[in-house]
Amino acid sequence: MGMPGTLFDLSGEVAVITGSSRGIGKAIAHRLAEHGASVIVSSRKADACERAVAEINAAVGREAAVACPANISSKEALRGLADFALERFGKVDTLVCNAASNPYFGPMSGIADEQFQKILMNNIVSNHWLCQMLGPQMVARGRGSIIIISSIGGLRGSPVIGAYNISKAADMQLARNLAVEWGPAGVRVNCICPGLVKTDMARALWDNPEILKQATAGSCLKRIGMPDEIAGMAVFLASPAGAYTTGQSFAIDGGATAV
Repeated sequence: MGMPGTLFDLSGEVAVITGSSRGIGKAIAHRLAEHGASVIVSSRKADACERAVAEINAAVGREAAVACPANISSKEALRGLADFALERFGKVDTLVCNAASNPYFGPMSGIADEQFQKILMNNIVSNHWLCQMLGPQMVARGRGSIIIISSIGGLRGSPVIGAYNISKAADMQLARNLAVEWGPAGVRVNCICPGLVKTDMARALWDNPEILKQATAGSCLKRIGMPDEIAGMAVFLASPAGAYTTGQSFAIDGGATAV
């Protein structure tokens, strides 16, 4: 780490991570910073961003992280985030689209239009906007890595989170399309597809021990994942180690999709 030519060295790199004040996003920001990157922490609430920044900087022992709050549902806010990153650092090497929402739990037949639209806007269209905003400067420099956090839900049907899963399947296709478009310029685009991870978003599935047991029974490891267990794949995809990897979706799910 920090040595020139090392496989996972991110020294001098700049990363923007959405939804990074907690959960998987924060774990990714922390690990990218630990490997040498400057990271822009972003989520809706400024105080939550500042707390995460302080935590990351204390852990890595340098001013690696800065905060820039943004609501992913606002194109103007995302433009502000992209502009902030480019003005502050002059470039963005890695974009991690992690923020997402799921305001509905139940069958597709009962979902309201506004709920379906919100899921598609926040989980697909906002990712597309950020890629549009930060991809061209990667293309111009001939290098860059875009990492979209999808879900193994995008590989499966569900009786209760169908719309969310549709959006996550679309994230994988967004990554494939952009990998095709920007690959010739040296820009790589991939998805990480977590299984059940112990985050606030998934709290309903792990708060109750009985529900947790049911939720993990179908996986090889028979346990819930931790946010930090997703972060290593992001380090790989952002670093020289992942230089030949693009257009792919990686399931990190304790073996849930293997069963």
